[in-house]
Amino acid sequence: MRSWLAAMAVVLFSAVNVNAKDLPDFTELAEKQGPAVVNISITQSMRASNVQLPGMLGDEQMQEFFKRFGIPNLPGQNGGAQPEYKSQSLGSGFIISHDGYILTNAHVVSEADEVIVKLSDKREFKAKIIGADKRTDVALVKIEATGLPKVVTGDPNKLKVGEWVAAIGSPFGLENTMTAGIVSAKGRALPQENFVPFIQTDVAINPGNSGGPLFNLAGEVVGINSQIYSRSGGSMGLSFSIPIDVALEVTNQLKASGKVTRGWLGVVIQELSKELAESFGMRNTNGALVAGVEKGGPADKGGLEAGDVITKFDGKTISSSSDLPRAVGVAKPGKAVPVEILRKGNEKTLSVAIGEMPSDSSESVQASKPSAKQDVDRIGLILKELTPQQKKKLNGKSGLLVIDAQGAVAQAGIRRGDVVLGLNNTEVQSLEQFNKQLSSFGAGKTIALLVLRGENTLYVPVKIPAAK
Repeated sequence: MRSWLAAMAVVLFSAVNVNAKDLPDFTELAEKQGPAVVNISITQSMRASNVQLPGMLGDEQMQEFFKRFGIPNLPGQNGGAQPEYKSQSLGSGFIISHDGYILTNAHVVSEADEVIVKLSDKREFKAKIIGADKRTDVALVKIEATGLPKVVTGDPNKLKVGEWVAAIGSPFGLENTMTAGIVSAKGRALPQENFVPFIQTDVAINPGNSGGPLFNLAGEVVGINSQIYSRSGGSMGLSFSIPIDVALEVTNQLKASGKVTRGWLGVVIQELSKELAESFGMRNTNGALVAGVEKGGPADKGGLEAGDVITKFDGKTISSSSDLPRAVGVAKPGKAVPVEILRKGNEKTLSVAIGEMPSDSSESVQASKPSAKQDVDRIGLILKELTPQQKKKLNGKSGLLVIDAQGAVAQAGIRRGDVVLGLNNTEVQSLEQFNKQLSSFGAGKTIALLVLRGENTLYVPVKIPAAK
């Protein structure tokens, strides 16, 4: 019995030793790369009326503090003047050149009155903001120093899911803190973040880590830690980093001109779902579905239309809608590029001269209240033709205003105030024409309604219900 137990102990001990050997050792990475990571302190002038007490939502320790000691009176709370005061926040960054260029997040230094960079050797420098790009959340700052340690950058495209990575930063102001984990996913698209294919990790990232580097095991920077998903404000194992190649493209432009110039196509796109693909007679869901084309924009001049599916842009395959903004963004304004599309089942190649991305501006169409006398069509819509004033807001386009949505269309997500611009690949010209086309589809068939909602257009798949 004892010999059996002894044998088992040897096996278990050997297994533990093997597993221990397989685990990565981050000590050398910390020693070599730590000095190139900096702490960034931001000072910003604010009005007392804009103060939000820290931790009042979800921070149990601060709630308990205020319960015991009371909420402090702030300047201007008693009806008096509301003077400016200095707000301070912390972030991280890393040195990319021996002469003091530092990368961080745009949201770290945004609207800062003063930026102080603290090195690992405790020296402090006042930094100058060279430029910041909010679309990618990348900023470049500069300190007047020479002979500084700098990071080595790697290729984020070579990262594999499951690979070990490490972050160094200043979570909650705790300088040069290292955390480690694995790559959870690559090319992650986040809402409102069309220009960045994020690296998702389970590395512990907390407030103060923003702008710090993400390293691979070779000690190369592969990303900038930018966002976390959290319900508590702290790490929950969902962290997102900007690939370093994307950041360096932005950095080169910031260094040259202080701003970033991007290509512009002038289309509204959406993901091609299985239902939408079926309505367009497609066999797969590859590509970016064009839901709208801006009048007079590059796409309009190049011949693109709503309902087209872009499958290739400038030689790059577009597998999903999130691929297109990145491909267009890096295209040089003024350059004519080939755009491969599917239109009503036919392949076409168009040549489009890329424009420069402008600022956004558009108007919405307001909805009316439903009337009990109006008829509900076979998919649950009560529609009304647009007034001349409403058409003017749509640059003269025709459409049908959704007065009410019931049944199948309501379940599909169409709501009052939407404007129906098209059915499958056909533009809406009148209520009579729309109803005639709608009657040509049998029950169970999936159709695609092109809808304007506020400033955005999108296709909504709707399955035609059986007649009652």
